[in-house]
Amino acid sequence: MLVATAGEALFDLIEEPDGRLRPCAGGAVYNLTRALGLQGVGTLYLNPLSGDLLGRQLTQGLQAAQVTLAAPAPVREPSALALAALDAQGKASYSFYRDGVADRAVTAEALNAACSAHPGLQVVATGCLALVAQDAAVYQPWLAAQRAAGRMVVVDANLRLSAVDDAPAYRANVMAALQQAHLIKVSDDDLEALGTPGANALERAHHLLQHTPAQWLALTLGPDGAWLLQRDGLAEHAREAAPLAVVDTVGAGDCFLAGLITALLAGPERGQQALALRPGGLTAPLDAARLRSTLQHALASASHCVERAGCTPPSYDEVRARWAVRG
Repeated sequence: MLVATAGEALFDLIEEPDGRLRPCAGGAVYNLTRALGLQGVGTLYLNPLSGDLLGRQLTQGLQAAQVTLAAPAPVREPSALALAALDAQGKASYSFYRDGVADRAVTAEALNAACSAHPGLQVVATGCLALVAQDAAVYQPWLAAQRAAGRMVVVDANLRLSAVDDAPAYRANVMAALQQAHLIKVSDDDLEALGTPGANALERAHHLLQHTPAQWLALTLGPDGAWLLQRDGLAEHAREAAPLAVVDTVGAGDCFLAGLITALLAGPERGQQALALRPGGLTAPLDAARLRSTLQHALASASHCVERAGCTPPSYDEVRARWAVRG
């Protein structure tokens, strides 16, 4: 195992034009986990899953992506749900049902024990609903312990203010998690939700990077592409040359982050060879060419997703083929 992920796994009920609800396995961390597995990254999912019908389907989705479950025995708690409404551009807004659910039946001790059982782990990743203030006692000690153990920590801010009653506490807990991160992912919407100072999204992103110890910050801008900022001042921007035929944006950011982690681990030129650490360590700075290729791999991963309904993570070969066409 190279990457361990911790956080929500749920079912999105996506509103169709005729008002019907289409069920899709999802949750930001679940989507990220599947996307990593499908790109050939050895991935360990740390949270328990329910034994109910939806939980069994969530389990099957991870197993099909070759993801290993740290807690393979199902739990009695039900699976979480999210209602997703799409606007005219296919952008989703969510309402959540997560009290007493399976993926939250976990402790910091259990997360750390599972990671200790896999000494080859190089990266841990979390974000989104795992960062609600009510779960701070689970994820904050785990992140601190994993950083102290020398693993690369990845945090996707991915704020969902509709999931909480106390927005200031949520923001504070997200910021605390970002202080443990080597790699941060945010969207322009996240930066606004955090109240980060700056005249525009890029200025806000630079401000956030400067106020955390992170080596990298990835900023996604929807149709305007994405930036990848490095602590030493290097920065790269990428966007699609032509508009995409967007079906919806469900899971796009998660596929983007999976592509980013994959490329950081071994580079998009790895072919079918095993992933391996770069010389100088996993969190060492990149040169400009490598920073650019890493971002392009991430963008191609997201672009594949938005052209299909729901979160449909691409395989590594699909990402490479798309990137080759883009030139």
